[in-house]
Amino acid sequence: MLKIRAHYDVIIVGSGPSAISSALKCAEHGMKVLCVDNFPPSSNKLSRGKFSHAPSEEIATLLHSAKLYSELKINSRFHGIVAENISLNLSQFVERKNSIFTQIEKEIYKSFNTAEIDFFNASAKLIASNAVMLSYSTAEPSKLVNAGNIILATESIPISIQCAPVDYQSIYDSSTAFNLTEIPQRIAILGAGVIGLEIACIWNHLGAEVILLDAQESFLSLVDHQISREAYKVFCAQGLELRLGTRVVSTKIINKKVHIEYQDSDGVHVIRVDKLIVASGRKPYSEHLASPEANLLIDQNQFIFVNDNCRTNLPNVYAIGDLTMLGPMLPQKGIAEGIYVADQIAGIQSSVVNYETIPNVIYTDPEIAWVGQTEQSLKAKGGAIAIGTAHLGYSAINKSSNYTQGLVKVISCPKSDTIKGIHIFGNNASDLVAEGVLAMEFSSTTEDLAKTSHSHPSPSEAFRYACQYINWK
Repeated sequence: MLKIRAHYDVIIVGSGPSAISSALKCAEHGMKVLCVDNFPPSSNKLSRGKFSHAPSEEIATLLHSAKLYSELKINSRFHGIVAENISLNLSQFVERKNSIFTQIEKEIYKSFNTAEIDFFNASAKLIASNAVMLSYSTAEPSKLVNAGNIILATESIPISIQCAPVDYQSIYDSSTAFNLTEIPQRIAILGAGVIGLEIACIWNHLGAEVILLDAQESFLSLVDHQISREAYKVFCAQGLELRLGTRVVSTKIINKKVHIEYQDSDGVHVIRVDKLIVASGRKPYSEHLASPEANLLIDQNQFIFVNDNCRTNLPNVYAIGDLTMLGPMLPQKGIAEGIYVADQIAGIQSSVVNYETIPNVIYTDPEIAWVGQTEQSLKAKGGAIAIGTAHLGYSAINKSSNYTQGLVKVISCPKSDTIKGIHIFGNNASDLVAEGVLAMEFSSTTEDLAKTSHSHPSPSEAFRYACQYINWK
């Protein structure tokens, strides 16, 4: 029988990657843990919690299927494979993703049960530095639960735009971008940043005409500019229509079509599409997370104030993941923070999270990944830098798979030879960047990587070539 205790060593509010990592680590340290998913109660009695998945997990899963479909339709002939009458069942396409997450959830449930973590469906509100009010039933009153420590890990939600209200029929947000019953002929995406671009690549592979509208004048401005320029050319060649420097003024639904009015330097324009997806970023899911009496400090953008140790202004209350402005809004950042906070609570001395070595990934085709600083940010600070690049198209393994686009870029300090940044545009960049993360975490030099043996043939050889180029110069 499910039962909530009156007191726990740790209460974790949230059920995403950061909450899961923190809960398991706290349990490993011998603490009694309660994890609540912070979803509205779905039953008239206490029930098991529901895990939430990072957007990147869903995107990566769907992208794999979309790439396979595109490969069979377009690229199979390069391998001498003749595939005819290939079609896509969109409902099965999405159901495959759902079934994969069901399997993952079962594995996490098993880990929680083994660790004796209490995991329940309940909405939570921080009442004090040692107390949380839980609403876990539609038929029973809320319950106050005490804890020695509280970790807030509710992650983030899509940002809504007033001029494009989501109705889940014609206009969708990034979390529901694939809740469609058929492939739209023409689709517009509001936002050409990370999330918008990821969604665009999937729909493009599935055969939809995709238009991206973004207010920024430059494409992926936070990415290393050499990488973003290369990516822009490739994505445009794939058929993505990127309209930068645009401001959406209004949207109207007329005869089941979305009419989008936007403004750019040439004036006001109107386009008509079958569906519109609003992908203008995400914000912390912190609204109603704490009562006013708790006095938890939250800024105007809903970020929770924390120090370098993820501690809030309240004693024994921590915030991790997308709820804070420490580091990028990435699941891998939240996972690292979750483990670090668990160690702190257990009294274990561990290194603080190194946000400089958190890898960033954009799950497009090809992928974009990087760790460390960009060329433009280093030049803005002044001082000399050394740059080495290697094109992935030179690799025999990439040629054999017809993935010849992209490059690896390494930036270092000429005096110390330490690596300052590694940037990748290419197939499986999310895997390749791990070598760069490890190298920077251990303060490796370009000479170290240049002398490190890499499998031949393999895409990872590009690291060695880029570093060799720096050393030859």
